[in-house]
Amino acid sequence: MKKLLLLLAMAIMVIGLVAGCGKSADNGGDKKSGTIGFSVSTLNNPFFVTMKEGVEAQAKALGLKVKIVDAQNDPAKQANDISDLLESGVSVLIINPVDSAAISTSVEAANAKNIPVITVDRSADKGKVVAHIASDNVKGGEMAAQLIAEKVGKAAKVAELEGIPGASATRERGQGFHNIADKDLTVVAKQSADFDRTKGLNVATNMLQANPDVQAIFAHNDEMALGAIQAAKSAGKTIFIVGFDGTADADKAVQDGTLAATIAQQPDQMGKIAIDTAQKVIKGEAVEAKIPVDLKVVKK
Repeated sequence: MKKLLLLLAMAIMVIGLVAGCGKSADNGGDKKSGTIGFSVSTLNNPFFVTMKEGVEAQAKALGLKVKIVDAQNDPAKQANDISDLLESGVSVLIINPVDSAAISTSVEAANAKNIPVITVDRSADKGKVVAHIASDNVKGGEMAAQLIAEKVGKAAKVAELEGIPGASATRERGQGFHNIADKDLTVVAKQSADFDRTKGLNVATNMLQANPDVQAIFAHNDEMALGAIQAAKSAGKTIFIVGFDGTADADKAVQDGTLAATIAQQPDQMGKIAIDTAQKVIKGEAVEAKIPVDLKVVKK
């Protein structure tokens, strides 16, 4: 009887060990199967929704798993989301930062775990990134200023709606715009509206009240440009407004004649390229440190 009990106990131990091994394999499954983490700055903006859709479509086409988290334009939430992704054992981390400085800690945390990082549209100020996928935001800002100078005239009085302070796109688009505007235009006002349509409406309304002779507005993204259109309409003014991104709403506004132009990016291509790049990283293939995405002026 004792011998039978001993054999039964040993059998239970073996079953437990086998089950434990199976559980361990499951925990490491994400990394072996190439699960990709994607932290997007906000899904309350059509541009980033399109980027997410590009990520999802290409991941599905390649048979890759992707975990997507929405930071809701909150750097603290983005940091927590990324911490969770890192703990889940993703193979590659794709980040569209809310704030380029704030995201640095998360990039460094991924570096410490040897999880490769790819940034999209906005860069990280610190930490090691294997690839950065973005349009040339400086060039895009220059394109906007050149268009205003050509269509409205040199020395035209212009207001500027800036994006989220700290975001690389804000810095770069502003830099490019001022490369031309400081020579060929007269910038009478500039203020952040955080890439948000409602804030764009409110800030542009205040700008037009304080500067009734404004002839043109450059907005760092289409959402703020669409807000500025409403502000101009409410003020009974005809303003030459240029946005940035090339969203569906902006394209429609260009066709309607309410938006003069937008500097169009390709967010769906950004998402696709990010997944293609992540797959190469998983396979151990070399990738370019900077991967450009073409820009174009969309106007009627």
